[in-house]
Amino acid sequence: MWRVPRQLCVRVARGGKLSGPRHRPAAFMSTLLINQAQYAWLKELGLREENEGVYNGSWGGRGEVITTYCPANNEPIARVRQASVADYEETVKKAREAWKVWAEVPAPKRGEVVRQIGDALREKIQILGNLVSLEMGKILVEGVGEVQEYVDVCDYAVGLSRMIGGPILPSERPGHALIEQWNPVGLVGIITAFNFPVAVYGWNNAIAMICGNVCLWKGAPTTSLISVAVTKIIAKVLEDNKLPGAICSLTCGGADIGTAMAKDERVNLLSFTGSTQVGRQVALMVQERFGRSLLELGGNNAIIAFEDADLSLVVPSVLFAAVGTAGQRCTTARRLFLHESIHDEVVNRLKKAYAQIRVGNPWDSDVLYGPLHTKQAVSMFLAAVEDAKKEGGTVVYGGKVMDRPGNYVEPTVVTGLAHNASIAHTETFAPILYVFKFKNEEEVFAWNNEVKQGLSSSIFTKDLGRIFRWLGPKGSDCGIVNVNIPTSGAEIGGAFA
Repeated sequence: MWRVPRQLCVRVARGGKLSGPRHRPAAFMSTLLINQAQYAWLKELGLREENEGVYNGSWGGRGEVITTYCPANNEPIARVRQASVADYEETVKKAREAWKVWAEVPAPKRGEVVRQIGDALREKIQILGNLVSLEMGKILVEGVGEVQEYVDVCDYAVGLSRMIGGPILPSERPGHALIEQWNPVGLVGIITAFNFPVAVYGWNNAIAMICGNVCLWKGAPTTSLISVAVTKIIAKVLEDNKLPGAICSLTCGGADIGTAMAKDERVNLLSFTGSTQVGRQVALMVQERFGRSLLELGGNNAIIAFEDADLSLVVPSVLFAAVGTAGQRCTTARRLFLHESIHDEVVNRLKKAYAQIRVGNPWDSDVLYGPLHTKQAVSMFLAAVEDAKKEGGTVVYGGKVMDRPGNYVEPTVVTGLAHNASIAHTETFAPILYVFKFKNEEEVFAWNNEVKQGLSSSIFTKDLGRIFRWLGPKGSDCGIVNVNIPTSGAEIGGAFA
């Protein structure tokens, strides 16, 4: 989902081995956004100048202190003390002890606890959405919508908690029957990415909990405040139900904690969301111990528009899919295949639509486009634009860094590349859309499938036969296959969820 060299997470600016706020220079502490009046709402989430990033029934942390920054202005928000290796060891032990209690709770009762977590998130949905916008950088409606996804999957999990079944099968032996019974896995490790710092944890956590598992969460270091705030909400629900807090443990940290989780035989299932490159490393480490892994990795998603497509649907759908979250969704549209008869018209319409995008602070309700998450992401954006030019591409819109504070780049459209250009086969986590011409269905279906990162895809056409071919075994090879809608969008349920 994003490119990170040789580590399991994005690095962030770090402080020294400081023992408390009293050792910070007063001038630095006053510059933290959390100390400014307009951000006082952060304290309603239980956040403060320096936050403990480890939870296992009690809060602590003996690792490095990091500062998280607002992508819209690169100003420091607050600080989080990360987990040390000793913190990790202690947390795993407490989580496994908590499992002995949680696994004995009847599944419908587990569902009731998850329902309460969903309700607690509902009560904080607006303020938690504000935090997502502030620390991650996505626009407010997306920040609130992401918390809503966690709420929705809690509702979904509550129903499942009363539906965990198993068939009774005939036995070869007289007077016997085979009963299929599903038991909890145990400890589920959850490593999440910066771009969906609430929802991805929710998808994993709610389902794991109703199945009788305990969870150990490591979010992205650059969104540590979100991890802390969400865990505080969950911890209160567990406390109110007189359950061990370690059922939903947290270890904020970097590559050392991620590697420990991947190699730890006590972690019965590891869910990792991130780049294909890092996911491959995680998978190998887990497989080396014959463990189980659940990976949600990169995407290089395509939209195909045929000559009979409704362009009034195509243009806004492409805009939403390519520019939403500033191109930082795993389901972002990165390739657009246009039939040669409509190519020029669609490109011209897209340029006009791109010019109307409202840019600004992501927490402002009328803004549609915010910043990239980090300065490193801006550098990767610029490098990808240059690579596209070197391979014969023409930037017809955007391609530059915006002249304003923060990590803002222009949403970008590139034409003229070959369908198999190496840059088009490389996932760049930025708002760059590569546009191609095609002649016929067979050709473009093959082009859709030729990249290694198959996640989401979409086709725009009125031809029912073509639609069913697209959905069939010789159509799209992606996990999510759409018709006349964008590649991105929030859904729960079904095989993908």
